[in-house]
Amino acid sequence: MKKNFVRSVLGALSVLLFIQTGCHKFLDINEAPTKLIDPDPSYLLPTSQANISMVIGNHFQVYGGIWAQYWTQDISGIQYRNIEQVNLTPSDFDRPWQLLYVGALRNLQVIINKANTKRVKQYAGIAELLKAYTYQVLTDAFGDIPVRDAVRAVDEDILAAAYDPQKMVYDSIFAMIDRGLNLIDPESTVRPGNDDLIFGGNMAAWEAFGNTLKLRAYMRLAKIDAAFAARGISTLDGARFLTSDAKITYVNTNGNNNPLFAEILGLGRTQNLVASSTAVDRMNGLNDPRVYKFYRTDPDTMGIAGIPQGTYRMQWNYLFSTPNVAVGAYGQNDSSALAPVKFISAAESYFLQAEAVARGWLPGDAKGLYRQGITASFTAYNVAQRNYISNVVDAFPATGTEAQVKAIITQKYFAMCGNQNFEAWTEWRRTGYPSFLVRSQASVLPAGRMPQRLLYPTSEITRNPKFPGAKRVYDKVWWDAN
Repeated sequence: MKKNFVRSVLGALSVLLFIQTGCHKFLDINEAPTKLIDPDPSYLLPTSQANISMVIGNHFQVYGGIWAQYWTQDISGIQYRNIEQVNLTPSDFDRPWQLLYVGALRNLQVIINKANTKRVKQYAGIAELLKAYTYQVLTDAFGDIPVRDAVRAVDEDILAAAYDPQKMVYDSIFAMIDRGLNLIDPESTVRPGNDDLIFGGNMAAWEAFGNTLKLRAYMRLAKIDAAFAARGISTLDGARFLTSDAKITYVNTNGNNNPLFAEILGLGRTQNLVASSTAVDRMNGLNDPRVYKFYRTDPDTMGIAGIPQGTYRMQWNYLFSTPNVAVGAYGQNDSSALAPVKFISAAESYFLQAEAVARGWLPGDAKGLYRQGITASFTAYNVAQRNYISNVVDAFPATGTEAQVKAIITQKYFAMCGNQNFEAWTEWRRTGYPSFLVRSQASVLPAGRMPQRLLYPTSEITRNPKFPGAKRVYDKVWWDAN
């Protein structure tokens, strides 16, 4: 039943996007999308979720996958050379900006505006949490963004959306999470069902999602304002956190595919993405069996081999690996269509808690939570644990906050391989870990520079009179204090 609903929703989504883009150029958030007459939340919720999934599971998945150095451009392809080179143009980001602002945030605001009825209350709680999630994705990608003006009035056009400083954006995110949690009632019998593509109306899971999202957001500020982050995280003592993945699962029917695989299909199944030796060599060095889930074996050795980051112009005397179907990035196998898009994973939840404990901001056992994070990743991909987890956990530093944080984030990086790429790159920006990332050999950035943000879209630069000015891709966002 749920799969049938997902198929119909995503089919309708493609129609909705056609209507929106047909009536409006790629996003100008100052233009109202095509309006429906009293749209029902049971339609708007899955449409919003699918739009968010499209961005984090495709557009940002590719940027994150290359810049976190899980993947690199294949020597026979050209699709992602500009990303590998870090040679970007503002127009590259028109579509994801539109999908998040018009396709997700405006629809979520419509749901919230209807929260005065009993049936819609739980929808509104979910909408507030997803709104907070979406704004965090946007601000972590671009820095300062419109929040107060962006969806201020869904029934009227906004002629010019002012940009809010990133600190203010984060303050708004915390307020949205609190509003969402206040609306969520785990015991409610009047709630979404299959129209909730992530949890199927499980409100206890949404409560855990909200708490985990709040922990993630506070942790993002750990280096820019540690005291504020510590105070906020301390309020989560005893809170319920995610113990299962918050994800959308896809089925290979009627175009309902993992969004990255759908793009690969649109490119004629060309395999532009191949394994980067940055991640592969580290996982091989640790005898991490997950490497065989995240990547396909190479035909020469039946092992996993990558090429150095940004070496697509070179010729190699060995065959190398590609991403595997489990991460939706192998174009020659339709099983890639079934790969889920993870909003927040159980593994991430445990690693966030472990870091909070290591920093002294939550009570608990950092080493035990570290073990649970690794175990959750193995479980998600049905990988036999062998001796890997015991060996890694035994090596967890007994003392030293920074040493423990390094271990936690490094294992989080391995767990996010191919499935939470944007978040892994963002955590590298926040913490500097893993410490083994290298400069792409194809990079056109000045010496010593690495990509630190995405560029504002052309639509904002050319059409918003309150646009504050362009940034360079190596300009750090506010919370990046490394």
